[in-house]
Order: sequence, then C-alpha cells, then structure tokens
Amino acid sequence: MISQACASRDFDSWVRSIQSICGRFDSRPALNRSLFIGEVARQDLAGLEVAQIRTNAGLISRQGTSADHDDDRHCFLILQRSGHAQLRQSGQTIELSPGDMALMDSAGACEIVPHGLIEHSSFHLSRAEVYRHLPANQLKFGKLSQDCASGRLMRILVEQICAGELDSCAAKHEGEALQEALIALLGPTLKQAESKTLDAYDSHHGASLRSYAQRLINQSLNEPTLNPVSLANQLNISVRQLYRLFEEQGDSVCRFIQRSRLNRSAADLSNPRLRNESITDIAFKWGFTDSAHFSRTFKKHFEQSPRDYRASSLSA
Repeated sequence: MISQACASRDFDSWVRSIQSICGRFDSRPALNRSLFIGEVARQDLAGLEVAQIRTNAGLISRQGTSADHDDDRHCFLILQRSGHAQLRQSGQTIELSPGDMALMDSAGACEIVPHGLIEHSSFHLSRAEVYRHLPANQLKFGKLSQDCASGRLMRILVEQICAGELDSCAAKHEGEALQEALIALLGPTLKQAESKTLDAYDSHHGASLRSYAQRLINQSLNEPTLNPVSLANQLNISVRQLYRLFEEQGDSVCRFIQRSRLNRSAADLSNPRLRNESITDIAFKWGFTDSAHFSRTFKKHFEQSPRDYRASSLSA
C-alpha cells in the first residue's frame, strides 16, 4: 500500500519529502535545476517500510551521526531498479547498475551519486536487528551478491514487494517477519560480495591494473578533483607507477582522463534530449572547471567548437 507520495520538479519540496520518509538526508541538484526530476513514495507492507525514489539529482548525502537519533534506526537495503549510481560510505565506493542490491548504514556518513536519472527502492531494516545478526567486524555497507542462493532469494522477495504482489496476502504485522527474512539473507550475500571484490582486486593487480585504473577514471569523471595523485591513492600504488602503466601503452594518465571527459561531453552535446542544457553545464558535469579551457581542448580534439559540434550533430 502506498501511504505517501510526492512527484515534483520543485527541488526543495522533493528534499523535504525525502527527509520525511528516509530521515535527515540532504541533496543538491544536477547543474541545470530546470531539468530536475524528483519523485518519492513511501510503501508500507504490513509494517515493512520501503521508499521508492526516482530522481536525477546530482547528489543525495547524509552527514555522519551517532546511532541514537530517531531516524538513525535503520540500515537501508537498496535495489537499483533503473539507471546507474555510485554509493560511498566508510571510505569505500561501489557502483550500482540496474538489478544490483546494496546495504547502507543510516548512522554513518554516506553519499548517493546518480549518473543521470535513476530509480531505486530502499527497504528500511531495523539497524539493531541487522547488527545483531551480522558479525561485529563485518562492514554494514557493500554490494550484495546474487550468485548465491541467499542473494537470489532476496532478489525475488524484494521485487515481489516492490511490484505489490504481496499486498493482497500480507497479514497485519507480517512485515516484521518479512524484515527478519531479509536480514537473515544479508550475511551470506555480503560475504559472497566481499570475496568477489577481493578476487577481482587481486586479478587487476596482477594482469590488468591499467584496465582497473581506466575503470576508476570512467567512474569518477564528474569529480573535478580526479587527478593522478587521487587515482594512485585509490589504487594503492605510487604516482610514478601509475604513469608507467599508461606509458607502456604509449599514452598518459592525464591525456586519458581529458580524452574520456571530452568524449562524455561530446556524447551529451549530440544528445537531442539534452539540447536545452548549456555547454558550460555539460562541461562542468564532466569535471571541467573552466569553460574557456574546455572550448579550446574540445576544438583541438574534435576540430570543431562545442557549439558547432552540437549544431552539426543535432542537424544530422
């Protein structure tokens, strides 16, 4: 049953709705406020609360707090229903694609960075019960594996709840039992995901560290602070070693970052749906901080100014 819903292009109204349903989250819009989309609904299945969120906001964040506030009582089980987003907490970053699931702790500082328009469902699980069931030394944040039986069962259950398939048969107070079932499935799915992450990291460190570096770059292009130093820190290698990874292929890390940003900018400039987004907004969205520098580097790379590139692309 949907008990509260808000669909608005007014950013401030949408933020207030998010706060009333999910707690003390803050947000900031993407660069062009006029294109903002924000929808949020609260679903209550016999006492199990789910927030359904659809937005293209630039950032949804929460400051670190103690665990004794009224709205810090939850851990959020997130199902990414459409679009792509980045989640950050406890010094870790994960990428969510459609169908991915993740766990996030409400009591710690966290960030959700949508890459364009996203839809996700956030199940409000009792923080006390999550901590009681999971090992004390296990991080209460991360992507959940769907390669194990527990992960597949969890995916089936959350999708049925989101689709309203259980509304007609859920008895009063049955939400507590559903919540307990989801929490019981968390442990195996988190362990499986942690194991896969470590295996992937070891593999990248062996044969394809450069590919891993490129993937990190592509995930962080919208961050103006992305540079060889920050990237080397994420990879836990020296800056010189990072430079060598790209020099071995006749490239440089700085050129790769700039080229990737230019390609993303060009894709947006040629997108008819973004024809009303200014060239400066697009440049800033992909990490450029100076519009004149962006225009010069864009023209040097594509042999057309951004304005002429957009005009020729949209008229083709």
